[in-house]
Amino acid sequence: MCGALRPSDSGEKAVLMGWVNKRRDHGNLLFIDLRDRTGVTQVVINVERDAAIHEKAGSLRNEYVIAVTGTVKLRDANTVNKNMPTGEVELVADELRILNESKLPPFLPSDTALTNEETRLKYRYIDLRRDAMQFNIETRHKVAKAIRDYLSAQGFFEIETPFMTRSTPEGARDYLVPSRVQPGTFYALPQSPQLFKQILMISGFDKYFQIVRCFRDEDLRADRQPEFTQIDLEMTYPQPERVWEVVEGFLVAAFAAAGIAIKPPFVRMDYDEAIRLYGIDKPDLRLPAFADVKECFATENLMQLAVNANLPVVAVRIPKVGELSRAERDAIKPMFVSKGGAKIFEDFKRIEKNFPEAAAKIAAKVGMEAGDLIVIVAGSGGMGEAFSNRKVTPQELAIYASAGLLRLALAQKYAERHGIFKKTGDAQKDFRFLWVTNFPMFEWDEGDKRWNAAHHPFTSPHEEDMPKLETGVESVNDPQSELSSVRALAYDVVLNGTELGSGSIRIHRQDVQSRIFRALGMTEEEAKSRFGFFLEALEYGTPPHGGIALGLDRIVMILTGAESLREVIPFPKTARAVDLMVDAPTPVGEKQLRELGIVVKKNSP
Repeated sequence: MCGALRPSDSGEKAVLMGWVNKRRDHGNLLFIDLRDRTGVTQVVINVERDAAIHEKAGSLRNEYVIAVTGTVKLRDANTVNKNMPTGEVELVADELRILNESKLPPFLPSDTALTNEETRLKYRYIDLRRDAMQFNIETRHKVAKAIRDYLSAQGFFEIETPFMTRSTPEGARDYLVPSRVQPGTFYALPQSPQLFKQILMISGFDKYFQIVRCFRDEDLRADRQPEFTQIDLEMTYPQPERVWEVVEGFLVAAFAAAGIAIKPPFVRMDYDEAIRLYGIDKPDLRLPAFADVKECFATENLMQLAVNANLPVVAVRIPKVGELSRAERDAIKPMFVSKGGAKIFEDFKRIEKNFPEAAAKIAAKVGMEAGDLIVIVAGSGGMGEAFSNRKVTPQELAIYASAGLLRLALAQKYAERHGIFKKTGDAQKDFRFLWVTNFPMFEWDEGDKRWNAAHHPFTSPHEEDMPKLETGVESVNDPQSELSSVRALAYDVVLNGTELGSGSIRIHRQDVQSRIFRALGMTEEEAKSRFGFFLEALEYGTPPHGGIALGLDRIVMILTGAESLREVIPFPKTARAVDLMVDAPTPVGEKQLRELGIVVKKNSP
């Protein structure tokens, strides 16, 4: 292996095989940097030692595949390359074989400047030879193995579930697979193994896991792919804390595999608290929380500012931004995304000038220091009074969400100034984990005028909220229904503002599951048509159970510092869901379509 040679091998015979990374011609001496996945070693070919080998080596070009037999030799002190792990030694060639030639590649794995992503994906087999990609895929392997080993040691069985199943939409569109044997019918590729892992709990496999491919036909972005890998697990008789303990255990193992020591237990935060402090259910704890500073203003101050006194007044603080120019301050307002009529006060100096007493109280409450940027977000006078059964009302949520989006936008814009996102080498500061718990059970869809499952329809409500579920089912078309205050036994694990995974304690009783389907506007016939097999299974002694699914790709993306999932998936799709290397998807022949009973309409959307 090219990267395995060390000074202790000096004088030994060795055979190295790999790609020509670089060739340097010094006349009588030729230097070949030979590369494989373990590293690079310098090969020396001396015309005085063997003229025939020297002549053959003259034809070598980048990415030729060669085999070299020779003697390991210590380099002279003045020629040691400290930038290479093998920089103290070289291989003096006695024999050279050209195993395969290479056309001139569209780019070289050794290039320091990256070519455009489309070219990289089209020639992915060359792109994957790059050191960075080799590191990413190796890290992925190590992380997956560490997780698999940890869960196996905890008594979990790894059990495969089907890729060809029935369509039970869970939010995103299904990828459909037509059946030739049953014309006009379709399998669906699983968006997750949700129902199957619950069936496994009913089947007596009390601890299941799977590192599994999932498929969702949805709009793509940097952290989303049509096919992705999740770490899926389920267990019987758990409290949420037991699930969290297992996840923290395998994440410790996964991060250790990448050389990072994290310490459980992770911080836990109620959903309502996350919204009030960060305006989002996946907060980045590296950034300061915001504060409700309404009490800092006198009532007449709020009237002068045309601020709704019944709603929160939120101060967003971004540290160490420094003095902003007028143009920079003016650029803040276009970054503000107003939810439900929320308004922004981006010039804190004006607040200090017009309301000095209030400004002083705000500065003290948020811990303002010199150079900190303070922005105020509040409700406009036109926003209605807060009314809802939830702790965080829809009107309050509009303000918190507006402030949360602005907080993240400002933090990204001024990242170089505040430096919060830069790695410090202290894992406890660099990787801020969080459990967000007690999510709302239902979300009101204003467009469809109906309640949807906030997590998925198999999530169990809190036992003490069951009476609200009972009464709420009777008013499923009312946005002020008791359904608004039903909490789910659902939880997310979050890292640095990225949701790594979601889970819940599941419904194990058929009567409760039927009630949830009714709350979601499903008739009994609909529920039986879509989930009849599962409802029936619940009637055969189903134990309480729960679990979670985490995105393996996202974990590896964070560990490697990659900017996109495409950097940690060997053969990803583009943002248009295209595999450029194999040119997929493509049309298929008429014969195949006829066998499947499918007619393709031209110019169909």
